Amino acid sequence: MISVGARAATGRKRGRKRSPKPIEVQFRTIVSPHQLNSRWGRRIYWLVLAAVLVTFTLAFVFPLYWMVTGALKTPEELAQMPPTLVPAEPSTDAFFEAWDLFDIGTLLANTAYYSLGGWVVCMAVDVSAAYALSKLRPMFGNVILGMMLATLMIPAMVVLIPLYVTVVDLGLLNNPWALWLPAAANGFNIFLLKRFFDSIPRELIEAAQIDGAGPVRILRSVVLPISRPILGVVSIFTIVTSFKDFVWPLLVMTDSDRMTISVGLSQTAGAVTQNQIMGGLLITSIPMIIVFFIFQRHIMAGLTAGSIKG
Repeated sequence: MISVGARAATGRKRGRKRSPKPIEVQFRTIVSPHQLNSRWGRRIYWLVLAAVLVTFTLAFVFPLYWMVTGALKTPEELAQMPPTLVPAEPSTDAFFEAWDLFDIGTLLANTAYYSLGGWVVCMAVDVSAAYALSKLRPMFGNVILGMMLATLMIPAMVVLIPLYVTVVDLGLLNNPWALWLPAAANGFNIFLLKRFFDSIPRELIEAAQIDGAGPVRILRSVVLPISRPILGVVSIFTIVTSFKDFVWPLLVMTDSDRMTISVGLSQTAGAVTQNQIMGGLLITSIPMIIVFFIFQRHIMAGLTAGSIKG
């Protein structure tokens, strides 16, 4: 017979809950947290971090620095060996000479016109396609998107000849549409826009539909205001690509008064000095820097645009 006290003790043992075992966190790194938090570990960590940041900063900034200082040097100093990092007698004459010799004003005006027109056409085509694939959900939409993404695997040089023959057959040589139409259908931009449109809550679209808005009104009044960040990113990609493109404008814009800035500089580079080339390159890089900072401000301002309240 089991006594009452033994039974009570057995009940207490059965009812007692076991405390959960502490979770052991394992760090699988080259340097353990203990070593990293030590005195020498922190010093080595900050030393390595500073070295990596300085190295990558120099790798990106040094070409720009070399272009600026090269334009300030004389042709003799620019060609001497070993090269000098700081101009001995800085002079801004190369900038004014490059402006006149390259006719940079005309080339920049042509390039700005082509870039602006290409941006308008590209945004109209890519935004419409991405909106249709994301919100209108047509039949075989995933197949169409897959075919668009498959075009990214084809090298640009492979389609260069068929594209040129098509432009010649349509009579678009020395015509801005020869630059705008090929750049409009961009599978990468459509993919970026579609992924962002997919993240827009369905409740916003349904609320606009209840209010009687059609697909075009929803795109204009609901989707586009919320999509300012991705529109800024796509705009940067489109304008920079149009601005720096060389091979295609070289083929379709053969008239000297219709050339882009990249083609115009290459056509005249053999007849001028190296510091004048540097000056022309520096002048032509300024618009892209300005465009980047303008759109960067819009991206940061548009990160908080659009939300669901309640």
